[in-house]
Amino acid sequence: MAQNNPNLPFAKQNYYLMLAGLAVLFLGFILMSLDNTTFGFGFLGLTLGPVVVFAGFMMQFAALLYKPKRD
Repeated sequence: MAQNNPNLPFAKQNYYLMLAGLAVLFLGFILMSLDNTTFGFGFLGLTLGPVVVFAGFMMQFAALLYKPKRD
């Protein structure tokens, strides 16, 4: 696979993975803010939201390390 712009440090797939990771991060923070219990100590604020945010950070890490296959 030939890169169109040699000045870009990553391939197109890396940028798509980064955008997907940012979307998952945003979703995790939204989930944490939706918790209606006192000080956010419910399931959304303490369990589901942080797990989704962690998954978003792992997607960002994977996007940085992903190397597309060459044709």
